[in-house]
Amino acid sequence: MPRKKVSKPSFEEALNELESLVETMEQGDLTLEESLKSFERGVELANSCQLALKSAEQKVEILSANTPNAKLEPFDASQS
Repeated sequence: MPRKKVSKPSFEEALNELESLVETMEQGDLTLEESLKSFERGVELANSCQLALKSAEQKVEILSANTPNAKLEPFDASQS
């Protein structure tokens, strides 16, 4: 029987799920088996986030290379 294709979570979804997993694990109420499953899922999510960040970094480098004389501006997170 063919496997159902699972969609990859967005960076934000993966990060939120990872944060939730960490909070749950920090409470210490999980069994060893549940903890191992949560840890395994956490590693998958962390890898997914790392790949998304690396991809974004590469895109920024490519875009920056197209305008080598561009003026640097401070980043303002409140405008995003």
